[in-house]
Amino acid sequence: MGGFSIWHILILAVLVLLLFGGNRFSAMMGDVAKGLRSFKQGLSDEDKPAEQKQIPPQQPIDVTPRSAEPTATPTPTSPSDDQSRS
Repeated sequence: MGGFSIWHILILAVLVLLLFGGNRFSAMMGDVAKGLRSFKQGLSDEDKPAEQKQIPPQQPIDVTPRSAEPTATPTPTSPSDDQSRS
C-alpha cells in the first residue's frame, strides 16, 4: 500500500509512451546507452598506465641560430663594483 505495485509501473510506462511516442522514447534510450558506454570507456582509459596511452608525436624543435655572426654578450658587473661607484 505504501509503494508502487506492478500496475502502477505499467500505467506509468504507458503514459510515458503516449507522451513521447515510441520512436522518440527509443531514441532517448539509445542516447542514454551511448552516454553510458562513453562514460565506461573514459573510466577504462583513465585506469590504463601512462605508457599505454597514445601520445601524439611532437614537431622537432629548430635550434639553429638565426644569424651567422656571434652576438656580443654584455659582461655582468659584480655588486662590489656598483657599491664602489656610489
